[in-house]
Amino acid sequence: MFCVLWLFFGLLSRCFCSRKNLLLENLALRQQISVFKRRKQRPSLAPLDRLFWVGMNRVWSGWKNSLLIVTPATVVRWHRAGFRYYWHWRSRREIGCGRKRISGELRQLIFQMVSENPTWGAPRIHGELLNIGFDVSERTVSRWMQRAPKKSDGSRLWQAFLSNHREAIAAMDFFTVPTLSFTVLCCFFVIAHDRRRILHFDVTTYPSSLWIAQQLRESFPAGHSFRYLVFDRDAKFGNEALSAIKAVELVSVRTSFRSPWQNGIAERWVGSCRRDLLDHVIAPNERHLKRLLAEYVRYYHDDRTHLGLQKETPRKRKTDTRTTDSRVVSMPRLGGLHHRYDLAA
Repeated sequence: MFCVLWLFFGLLSRCFCSRKNLLLENLALRQQISVFKRRKQRPSLAPLDRLFWVGMNRVWSGWKNSLLIVTPATVVRWHRAGFRYYWHWRSRREIGCGRKRISGELRQLIFQMVSENPTWGAPRIHGELLNIGFDVSERTVSRWMQRAPKKSDGSRLWQAFLSNHREAIAAMDFFTVPTLSFTVLCCFFVIAHDRRRILHFDVTTYPSSLWIAQQLRESFPAGHSFRYLVFDRDAKFGNEALSAIKAVELVSVRTSFRSPWQNGIAERWVGSCRRDLLDHVIAPNERHLKRLLAEYVRYYHDDRTHLGLQKETPRKRKTDTRTTDSRVVSMPRLGGLHHRYDLAA
């Protein structure tokens, strides 16, 4: 601040000097600056020094001819930096200009629509917002869509695919069962997505791709109504199995690596089979396990209710009408592990 005042008083004093004295003083100052410049050491300028030359740029057309310690390009760069700082400061102030900021509720609603509808663009979301009473421009919606949290939508798209094609989807999988003699049996099954029906099952000790191909031929006879077959990336599903899938006119839909949830219908049936049956028995051999699984599949189709089917059975168990003199009869299933309850005739 002292330097600015010194320059101001110096300017006033020069107004009363003669032209000859000003020229001599100017020459003396230039000679001293030239000596200073020959030192080859760049001086450091304070912000007020820079502001002085930016001001001279605005009021004096010949300012470039008097520059010795800096270049004109440097002064221009200072001016542009000051322009940026000025408008950055103006934009941070609450001066009530520009578009009105949208509410947090509207931002969250835009993010929700982007997350729940990954195929929608800004015009579609803008139309939905207008229909529910939000006054916002499409450009604002587009800008906030780009700031929406990036979430993986693979699970949602996969769920939509399974839901929209459930009548035409079947799934296959394996699970293992230890025997009394410490061997391991492999259980193969095919399940339909629409009513969770078990289309086919079998048990073997040594599953191969050729054996799986034969099971697929038995599972899907000519004239079946299925279109897609979901299965994992097990090495047992080799070239012979893939050829058999094409032969029975099915489209292979393989799940991702380490993603059992993508074949959730089959995985849930394995869990139900273990909890309802396999956790309570010890199978001595392959023949015995086949008989147990056959009984469980009958119980599963005719008697066991399912949350995913609105408490119905895969074969739509008939609902009885109870009267005042009705009597409930208990019928054992799977050797008494489970029971079915009906009204006596």
